[in-house]
Amino acid sequence: MKAIKYLFIAALTAGFSATAMAQEATGTQADIDVVKKIISSKPADLDKQMKDFYKKNKKNAENLVAFGRSFFEAKDTANAKTYANYALQASKNKCAPAFILLGDIAAVADDGGGAAAQYEQAIYVDPKNPDAYYKYANVYRKISPAGAVAKLNDLRAQRPDIAVDALAGRIYYMSNEFDKALAAYDKADKNKMEERDLSDYAMSAFFKQKYDKALEVAKFGLSKNPRHAAFNRLAFFNLTELKNYDEALKYADALFHNSDSAKFSYYDYTYYGNAYAGAKQPEKAIEMYELALAQEDMDNKAKRAGVVKQLSDAYKNKEDYPNAIKHYKDYLNNMEKPTAMDIAGLATLHMQHGSILQDAEAKKAAFIEADAVYGDLANRYENAVEYANFMRARVNAQMDPDSKLGLAKPYYEKLIELIEPRTEKDATERARIIESYRYMIAYNFIVKEDKEAAKDYALKLQAIDPENEIAKQILGSIK
Repeated sequence: MKAIKYLFIAALTAGFSATAMAQEATGTQADIDVVKKIISSKPADLDKQMKDFYKKNKKNAENLVAFGRSFFEAKDTANAKTYANYALQASKNKCAPAFILLGDIAAVADDGGGAAAQYEQAIYVDPKNPDAYYKYANVYRKISPAGAVAKLNDLRAQRPDIAVDALAGRIYYMSNEFDKALAAYDKADKNKMEERDLSDYAMSAFFKQKYDKALEVAKFGLSKNPRHAAFNRLAFFNLTELKNYDEALKYADALFHNSDSAKFSYYDYTYYGNAYAGAKQPEKAIEMYELALAQEDMDNKAKRAGVVKQLSDAYKNKEDYPNAIKHYKDYLNNMEKPTAMDIAGLATLHMQHGSILQDAEAKKAAFIEADAVYGDLANRYENAVEYANFMRARVNAQMDPDSKLGLAKPYYEKLIELIEPRTEKDATERARIIESYRYMIAYNFIVKEDKEAAKDYALKLQAIDPENEIAKQILGSIK
């Protein structure tokens, strides 16, 4: 954890480290370079070797704080603090970089209040030092991102040359307030932004589904650095979301083959699969989804479920229903709690499979599978009973097209039992009960030759749909 904190503090300094270190390193640069080598080598007599350098530089606050910074970078916070305090003594508490160093030490110790106090002191000593403002804002953002940005606005008054709006965007981005991050970045001059801010700008737009804006910023970043992995990734992702699949694939190729220091996750391969799927290249989409499932960060069922579902869809798109069904079952097994519609999706695949089969027995077997899934759906979800019975009626009607076996009859009867008592019926309910009455009319009139039963259903059909031609014909013929 401490190692992560050191890396974090180092990252925070990235925007202004050159300025800060230039202030710290004036004086005898040779001494600073030698001390840095001594500290990094971790000699057993470190304290003894440092005594001469301290004596030589005890009145040089800039060198003393530079020594302290070297200790900090070597994760020796005790000596870093000592030399920061030496620097304050030498400067009579007027060395802003020393206060900043003490703030960094407090930050890695999870002492946000202490860190903020030290950065505040640095601002008091040197109100034009942007590093102090930004670091103060960063620790304060956990309490109040708005308060942190207010501190950056104080910097604007002192240093009009600093891109404060971009820093405000960075604060809001790190606080997951993406709308405010976008608003701040929109005010900033992209030409003066650091690469990390351009990346965060594009990511903020991506998270808010403003894909055109995210793409615009990513392409601007690429105009400055065509081999930047994050910008190629963002262009690729946003073009995929915008359904511009052919261009998306060009940026995907740039990400995977022409970007510096690119590291890939399951998410990259998943988007690659999505782009290939959108470009009607299901074989390549399947290859990418398989690679996504093989990544180390595919570490939980929820992630796996999402990719497996897309893999199933890719097989469906090439009408390979056995594999589509196989992977869809895997998708359901990886879901913590599949919804009624998730389960219905498996039945739909079985029906689609049956619809393209030529062999009668194979077709029937596919429909039987679909019927079984709808039966399971009705048993598991009370609010899906009506839908499940409606679909079972249709599946069984497919298996019994002339209705001689009456396979669909019990399901249409169940639908009538469920819907008929309702005083108010919406469009879906009306359509379902009309279909049910029509089936029952045909079954009784043609198969059972029970004209009275057919007449009863025709009257019910006419009551709900007065202009229905089937009802008119049956009632007319019976008269």
